[in-house]
Formats: sequence, structure tokens, C-alpha cells
Amino acid sequence: MRTSLLDHLGSSMLVADGAIGTMLYARGVPLEVCFDEINQSRPDLVRSIHEEYVDAGAGLIETNTFGANALSLSKYNLEDQAETLNARGVEIARAAAGSRAYVAGAVGPARGLPHREYTEADCVRAYREQVSALAAGGADAVILETFLRLEELKRALAACREVCDLPAICQLAVDEYGQTDDGFGVAEAFDQLRAAGADVVGVNCRSGPKGLLDALAPVPLSEGLVLSAFPNAGSPIYVDGRFIYEATPEYFATSALRLREQGVRLIGGCCGTMPDHVRAMARALEGREIVTRKKVVPVEVRLPDRKADATRPGRPARVPPAAEPTIVELVRERVTVIVELDPPRDLDHGPIVRGARALKAVGADALTMADNSLAVTRISNMAVGQIVKEEAGIRPLLHITCRDRNLASLQSRVLGLHALGIDHVLAVTGDPVKFGDQPGASNVYDVSSFELIRLIKRMNEGMGFSGRPLNGKTGFTVAAAFDPNGPSLERRIRRLERKVEAGADMIMTQPLFDRRQAKALYEATRDVGVPIFPGVMPLVSEGNTEFLHNEVPGFVVPDDVRARMARAGRGRKARREGIAIAREIIESVLTHFNGLYLITPFNRYPMTVELTEFALQAASREETG
Repeated sequence: MRTSLLDHLGSSMLVADGAIGTMLYARGVPLEVCFDEINQSRPDLVRSIHEEYVDAGAGLIETNTFGANALSLSKYNLEDQAETLNARGVEIARAAAGSRAYVAGAVGPARGLPHREYTEADCVRAYREQVSALAAGGADAVILETFLRLEELKRALAACREVCDLPAICQLAVDEYGQTDDGFGVAEAFDQLRAAGADVVGVNCRSGPKGLLDALAPVPLSEGLVLSAFPNAGSPIYVDGRFIYEATPEYFATSALRLREQGVRLIGGCCGTMPDHVRAMARALEGREIVTRKKVVPVEVRLPDRKADATRPGRPARVPPAAEPTIVELVRERVTVIVELDPPRDLDHGPIVRGARALKAVGADALTMADNSLAVTRISNMAVGQIVKEEAGIRPLLHITCRDRNLASLQSRVLGLHALGIDHVLAVTGDPVKFGDQPGASNVYDVSSFELIRLIKRMNEGMGFSGRPLNGKTGFTVAAAFDPNGPSLERRIRRLERKVEAGADMIMTQPLFDRRQAKALYEATRDVGVPIFPGVMPLVSEGNTEFLHNEVPGFVVPDDVRARMARAGRGRKARREGIAIAREIIESVLTHFNGLYLITPFNRYPMTVELTEFALQAASREETG
């Protein structure tokens, strides 16, 4: 009868496999598909990868089930297949391992759809279902890996212990300081995991061999402590459309010997680790005895001081400025004007600064800037927003589109805005790239504007998109967009209400080109519960009017307005007619709303400067009259 896994690790080294996900990717499986589903659709491919690792010398292989829990599978509408995919994963791995290798059922963090809220109970149910299926399928152990937070790993371990008595290998993914994302050092985390029932504790992913060696250096060996380490093959680079890991098998062999000296008994690989890496480690460790004592070398780790203020040596402490009222607070008290200027398409940002100064001088409350509107490439609105904030002294309200960025980049952008002190944003889904000037570009759309609103509001509560604490809270006022034009206003109002339910603080609309729309908009939105900023954009010519009406999504110019602009033609006369029409609409808007959103055509800011002045003078007359 074969020795149990724990008996083996009690006296001997063991080499594990590498990254099955990397191997699937190398075999042509796209990153955006569900790798766990490959157990069902291409079982022979999965088995062949397992066999390559076993042939290379792996004495333990992991099932292809890292994300096969109901929450993670819900991103692919496969949540009802969790039991099947896990059972199939064990079956495939067992067939490949035979009597040559142990099979560990792989379990990663439960990560559901980003726009939905999940409770601890939801996660625990997902872990129980997955581990039960792995155990029933005949796994020799369960490996809970790549957990960023200790508390989450402890929940998964508790769920595991409720449904089976298989050996539990628990691996954390720590940061460059050797800490979990919830602030625990490795030694303390290992103590807690062992007390909770873990049989093997270790680290994996997030770093190459050196990072894991540094993380494990302060951990003292003790009776019964069994350590594991599964490093990445370095950091990936992007070459010719593929992700490549450059750590060599020789480097892995040397690192495996150093990990053994640290007391590690189970050594495998994570992202980028191929069969050649495993072969090199197996040869290097062959015949080596386990290390039960080691010299603990203190490692100087400079942790970030989470309580220190933002001072520098020799400089006085920074005193935060008094908080300005938000746009929402302003509009509840008085008429408030937001003006849109587009960032430039070339390197000259001088005109937008001049426009911002002119608008500030006549009383505009904020300058809003689109995020590559119509998918046309412009200077980053975050950069221009900071420039006008510093040089013109006007508040920037920046659009954030879901079109161009994945979740990681979206969170990075929001964090960057917070760091710059820019705290007003408009969350928009974004026009598809087919409208733009980059024919080779791709749409991203990890989330829609609804989810983005929820995620930003979640950051206001101190949590990142993944649920990781932010060590503080952001303070964003989040606007949402609304299209009042076209048919089915009732359906569009329901959509608007969903954005408010998601957390939108205010609404900015597509432009109105009919003064009669203002009253209809007011009647339709009076119960929405947040301030509305109706959009108004002056027309500049007959051709511009026809283009907007016929080619720009969400823009509807009524026939009588089109006729007026047709009679005006083009040039100065047409611009004056466009200003006159906009004034009529503004008067109607201010009868029903305190908010006004002026959109500058072709960045001709003198037009919106004039309209801003007109709106505020009209509001002043109303107040004094």
C-alpha cells in the first residue's frame, strides 16, 4: 500500500507540478475562457499536461480546478457545473498520475461577479461544494492556494474541515513585505493556520523564488511544521502577443536547493513553471534529506508605516485643506454649472487651460472632461484634469469609461484620481471602438457603468474592487449618465433608477435640443432622488446639426430646430442662432432644475463661457425677483 502523503512529507522531499494554466495557455487556450471547463470539453489536453509533469518528476500534481467553485464559475454562467467539473478534474489527474504521483484537489479563492455582493456564507457554501466533490472523486489531499488574505484562507480551511478529513495544504500569496493583504506576517499566519487544522503551510504565486525565500526566511522550524513553496517562474513579459516567463530551469534547480535549506519539503511551481522547471528541481533534490533545523537569518523588512502622517524630514506636517462642498451639496443650494471641454487630440493643451480659466472667471463650478469620447484618442483626461486644477483653479469632474480598461486598470485609475485629489467622476460604459480612430483597438468592458458605480462606492467604504482593504477610504462623488432622447422614456427611466440604486449621487444627461424636453424630463425624474444636470450643447452650423442628429448615438435634434439651423447655414450667423437656441433651452431647464451641464462644441469655449454667464445671470435675476 502506498505511503500516505503526510507520511511521505514527514520524512522525505517531494516535488510538485507547475502551472497547468500556463500550459493550457501555451497550448492555445485563450486567457478569457474558463480553464476549469476544459476538464469537460478537452479532457485529453488536460491529461496530457498532467502526464508531462509526472514524466518530468512531479510526485504530486494538482487538479485543473483552481477556479471551479460556484462563485468563480458564475462569471462564465457555469455555476451549476461545479460538482461535475471538480469530479472530472480528479478523474483526469488520477488517470495521469497512476501510482507515480499524489493528486491534490486545487482550490483557489472564491471570486464571483464584481458587481454582486457576496456574503461569507456564500463563499463557505462554494468551498464546501467544491471540496466535497474533490474528496468524493478520490483526491489524496486538498490544496488551498493563492489566498491573499489569511482570514479568507481560514474560512476556506474551515469549510474543508467540515466536509472531509483529507490532508490540507494551505498556501498564501504574500506581498513584497512578506505580508498578507490583511496585514499578517508569514510566521504568525502559519501559526494560525496550523491551529485551524492545516497539515502543510506555505507560500505560492505573486513572486518568483527570491520573493518566497525572503518571505520564509524568518520562519523558525518546529516539531510537526511542514512547509511548501510554489514560486512563479519570475515575472512575465509580453512578447509578440504572448506572456513569457524568463526564469530558467537551472535557476529553479538552484532555488529549490535553497528552499530545502529553509526547511521546505514540498516544492513546486506556480505561474510560468513548465515541465522543464520541474525536471530540473526533481534532479537537484533527488536523494536529498529533509532539513529539520535551520539558522534563522533576520531579514530587515521595511514595512509601510500605515499610521505615519504625510511628512518628510525637514518639512512641516502637511495640513489638509478645508473640504470644499461637493457638486451635490452646491446644487441643493443654488444653480450649479458644469461645463465640458474635451482634452486635446494633440500635444497642445494650452487652449483647454485658457478655456478653463475663462469659465472659472464667469462662475462655472466644475470642468468635466470626457474619456476618449466616441473612442477618439486624446490626452488622458486625468492628466489634463490635474493641469486645469492646478493652473486654472477649477474643479475637474472626469469621465471614466469601461470600454478601455480591465478591472485592474479601472481600480488603478480611480486610486490615481484619489491620490491627485480629484474626487468627482462620471462613470460611463463608453462608445465601442468602431466609432473611433484606432481600428486595431479592442473593447474591454469587464464591467458596465452600473458595476463601476458600485465598485467606486465600495472604495468610498475602504474596500478595493476585489474586497481588499484600502488602508483608508476614498471620497468620490459619482455621477451617472442618462439619455433623455428617443423612444421608450419609461424604460430608460427604469435604467436610470438602477444606476441610482447602484450608488450614483447625481445624473448628467445627453444634450437637450428642445426647450419642451426640460419639463418632460423633470416630470419623469422628479422621484429619482438625486440631482439632475440636463445637458445643453449649442449648435454651430447646419452641417453640425445634421451630423449630430443622424450619426451620433443619443443625440436627437427636433425638426423645427434643424430648420432654424438650416436657415442660418454656417459661420457666425449659425453660431449666433445656436447660442439663441441654447439660451431658450437653458431658461426652460432652470425653471425646473438647479443643475446645468454645458457641452462645448469643438472646444469653442467662448460659446459656453457666454452661456455660463447667461445662466448664472438668469438665476440671479430669478433669486432677486
